Amino acid sequence: MTFDDILNISPYLLEKEDKEALLTERLVELSRLHQKNCVEYSRMLKAIDFDIEKVKSYKDLPFIPVRMFKEYELKSVVSENVVKTMTSSGTTGQAVSKIYLDRITSSNQQKAMVKIVSDFTGTNRMPMIIIDCPNVVKNRAMFSARGAGILGFSIFGSKKIYALDDEMKLDVEGLKTFLESYKDEKILLFGFTFMIWQHFYKELLRLKKEGVSFNLSNGILIHGGGWKKLISEAVSHDEFHKHLQDVCGLYDIHDYYGMVEQTGCIYMECEYGHLHASNFSDIIIRRPLDFSEAEIGETGVIQVVSSIPESYPGHSLLTEDEGVIEGIDDCPCGRKGKYFRINGRLKNAEIRGCSDTYAAKF
Repeated sequence: MTFDDILNISPYLLEKEDKEALLTERLVELSRLHQKNCVEYSRMLKAIDFDIEKVKSYKDLPFIPVRMFKEYELKSVVSENVVKTMTSSGTTGQAVSKIYLDRITSSNQQKAMVKIVSDFTGTNRMPMIIIDCPNVVKNRAMFSARGAGILGFSIFGSKKIYALDDEMKLDVEGLKTFLESYKDEKILLFGFTFMIWQHFYKELLRLKKEGVSFNLSNGILIHGGGWKKLISEAVSHDEFHKHLQDVCGLYDIHDYYGMVEQTGCIYMECEYGHLHASNFSDIIIRRPLDFSEAEIGETGVIQVVSSIPESYPGHSLLTEDEGVIEGIDDCPCGRKGKYFRINGRLKNAEIRGCSDTYAAKF
């Protein structure tokens, strides 16, 4: 089973049994690849006496805690083949994860992103407003998770503008000119949740009170990076949506869940407010006491699997997030696969989402 075999299938087409068979074949292959090429991963499997030949489902594969990427250089390619190193978000003093990409893995991340996001936005590229500052993406060889997110989503933009300057101030005149130029077209907006609220929404609200308003009713907003700061300020998911619609007419809004350790395999929010797992990945909820698989509706620790990583052993990871599966194959939006919600970070876990780490520094 190659990655291209998965790529050729519509991302939300497969039902439970077919998806499990596909992911099992692909993830067992990846486990063998990393066992052979990553010394640290091989030692981990040996330490738990793991026998790949006995695996009947991808759910049987061992997982690596995401924190391990902060402590070890985990890669399955020689250093000469690493074309990009990505780092996780982190507050001052925190260690960050380092993810090593070769050309194949980097390319497959982008291909998966295109398939997943296009299912929500359509296949045409759109004029794009990036609700961040241009300085974030200056170092192309070593990306932060924030920069990687911006660059990853930028492929969906035909013409692009940064809504904020390097002082994180709204470029009011630039935004006016851009919206006037593309007033009859669908516009894509991308940013991280707290930054959108703090530097975009609040400024639009101030301007509206002064008689200056913007019409983004033809926009599609994709945002992510965590809700910790906004929830602490009593801004809920629904209020976030309502306030943006009130201030600028923006109503087509999609949150997403993802992490630098599995870039490309993002989990997009549908029009019914559910986060969805595509054919490229899956989510498993583990009971914290014994790591057995939880039932639908039962809260536990989130494990994520991905069919993408070939240059590093990131195909089966245990996160530090808590969530619950809400259903499988029966979301009203029509997309197959698991859909779920995130309850938040585990108690005492480090802040790590782009939005939340920025908010902590802010």
